[in-house]
Amino acid sequence: FFTKSTELAVRKHRQECNVLPFVKQIDTVAGEWPATTNYLYLTYNANEHDIIFANTNQIMVIGSGVYRIGSSVEFDWCAVGCLRELRRLGKKTIMINYNPETVSTDYDMCDRLYFEEISFEVVMDIYNLENPDGVILS
Repeated sequence: FFTKSTELAVRKHRQECNVLPFVKQIDTVAGEWPATTNYLYLTYNANEHDIIFANTNQIMVIGSGVYRIGSSVEFDWCAVGCLRELRRLGKKTIMINYNPETVSTDYDMCDRLYFEEISFEVVMDIYNLENPDGVILS
């Protein structure tokens, strides 16, 4: 059935079967003591979210992902500039990027940072959970 299907059809079927991801916080202190962070990831191995979704006054920014030959730091700098301007305007910021070497994945650049692949499925899952006022592609 799925070998000759589309990404959208598979996603729709997954949602109809209630196979949905949960948001978890990355434990930056390896369980040594309780900690909360804005570093987040999606998992299917959970039954509740670690966060409460604001669903208001927030904008989602999609990062550039891994560095590539010919395009690298300048795309991340666009994301950083965008995050700074959104914060200046009083907006909450949600960043999706999976490159730990970028400035946009620094803990103080945004309100929520998802370390996730930049694919249609993942971005739409986060979009549906967060329900932002807008999305910016950097």
